[in-house]
Amino acid sequence: MKTRIVTVCMALFMAMSWNAWAQTGGSPKGRVTIPLKHGSDHPGKRTDADMERWRGYGLGQFIHWGVYAIPGGEWNGKTYNGAAEWIRAWREFPREEYDNLYKQFNPTGFDAKAWARMAKKMGAGYLIFTTKHHDGFCLWPSRYTDYTVAHTPYQKDIVGQVVDAYTAEGIDVYLYFSIMDWNQGGWLYQPPKNEEEKARWEGFKQFTRNQLLELLENYPQIKGFWFDGTWDASWVGEAEFAHELEQELRALHPGLIIGSRFRADEYGNRRYDLNGDLIGDYDQTWERDIPTDIGQLRGNDWDCCMTIPENGWGYAKTWTTYAKTPYELLSMLSECNSLGGNLVINFGPDGNGHFRVEEQQIAAEIGRWMDVNGEAIRDAEPAAGVHKQGWGFMTQKGNRLFLHVYNQPLNNVLRLVFDKKTYVPGRVKLLDGGTALKVEDAGRNKQNARLFNLYLPEGKTFAGPFVVEVELIDNNGDQDAYQQAKV
Repeated sequence: MKTRIVTVCMALFMAMSWNAWAQTGGSPKGRVTIPLKHGSDHPGKRTDADMERWRGYGLGQFIHWGVYAIPGGEWNGKTYNGAAEWIRAWREFPREEYDNLYKQFNPTGFDAKAWARMAKKMGAGYLIFTTKHHDGFCLWPSRYTDYTVAHTPYQKDIVGQVVDAYTAEGIDVYLYFSIMDWNQGGWLYQPPKNEEEKARWEGFKQFTRNQLLELLENYPQIKGFWFDGTWDASWVGEAEFAHELEQELRALHPGLIIGSRFRADEYGNRRYDLNGDLIGDYDQTWERDIPTDIGQLRGNDWDCCMTIPENGWGYAKTWTTYAKTPYELLSMLSECNSLGGNLVINFGPDGNGHFRVEEQQIAAEIGRWMDVNGEAIRDAEPAAGVHKQGWGFMTQKGNRLFLHVYNQPLNNVLRLVFDKKTYVPGRVKLLDGGTALKVEDAGRNKQNARLFNLYLPEGKTFAGPFVVEVELIDNNGDQDAYQQAKV
C-alpha cells in the first residue's frame, strides 16, 4: 500500500511539473502528458457516425426494472427511505426473502411494444434499460447463473423483447449493467486479501466477462453499455482487466458506445485519467445534476440521467419525496441541450410491468411539447456567438437559432445580444404555428455587442414553454446586413 501511495504521489508531482513546464512554452503543443497504459483511449470527442448519432438524440428514456419492483420500496408495512432498487441493502429486509422474490416475478401486464410506443410519443431517441441491477437478477436468460427471468413464473426473455420493440420504433437501445453483483458470490468490495478471496474474485471477473459477451451475442442491435456499481476499490483496482475487457467488447461490436463509469486508470482515477482526459466516450458525471457552465464539461460529450422523484429509480409504491413536473423536466431538457448534452428521464414500472399514471402523464406532456418543438432539440448544438438571457436557453442548427422561452418577459419582448461583428437576425418566427415576430435593432451595449428586440404577438397566450426560431445572417462586419435581412 505504501509503495502504491508513493507511486501515485510521484506521478501527480510529475504531472503538475510537466504541465507547468508546458504552460510556460516547454511544449510546442502546450500540453505534456504522462504515458498511461490504461488511461483514455481517445482524448477528445469521437467524430464517427455512431457517436454523432448519440450526440443528436437530445432526449432519452431510462427504465429501471427488476424484482425490487415487487415490494416497491415497502416491506412488512414499513417504507424504505432509500431508493427502492436498493431495498435489499435495508437491514429491515431479510436477504433470503429478497433473494427468493424472483419466484413471484410474473409481469403479465408487460408489453414491450406499448413501452416503446410511449417512448416514441415522448420523443426519446434512445433507451437505457437495466439488464441487471446490483442484486444480480438478470432480465435475460443468462447461461451463467440461475438467477434470471428464465427461472421465474414469467420465463420469457424481457431484454430481448425490449430491444426488439424499441429498435422497431427507431429508438436506439443501450444496456445498463451493474458490475457489482450481490448474488453471484464472488463480488468483493475491497481487493482480495487471501487465496480464497482471490479465487472467488477471479471467478467473478470471468463471470462478468462472460455475461457482457453474452449480451453482445444475444442482442447485436444494441448501441452501447451503461455501467454501474464500479466505484468500489476491488473493481477500481482492476484497471488492466477492465481495459482489456472494454477493448474486447469494442472489437466485437465496432462503434460501441461506453460511458465514463466503466473503469479507472492504473492510478485509480475514475472518469478522468491522470492526464485529465475522459475515460470512455461520454461523461457520466452529471447524474441527477446539470453543469452550471459549459466550461465544466472540458469539451466532452455528456448526458444527464434524471429521476422524476428526487432519488428513486426503481418502482416505489409511494413517492415519499417531491416529484418533478413536466415543466421542470422540459426546462432541464432545454438546459442540457443548450450545453451540448442529452437528458435521459427515468421511469420505474411496477411488478406487473405497468408505468404509474404520473409517469404516463409526464411522458405524454413532454411528447406534446416535442411534437411542436423537437426540431430545437434533436441534432441541435449549443448556440454560438449569442449571450444567454434570463428568459431561457438556446440551441442552434447551422444558421437556425432556437430560443427556448421558459420565463416569458412581462413586456413580451425577448432581448438578443450578439457578439460584435457576428450575427444579425433575419426571419424570426414561433415554432408553434410559424407566426412571424417583429424585430427591432436596439443598437449596441457598452461592450459593443449588437442588441435586438423580438416582439411576441400581442394577445398570444402560451400555455407553457415555447420556442422561437431565428434565422441567422453572418454580417461579417457588414453594417447593412440587418437591413438586407429585412427585405
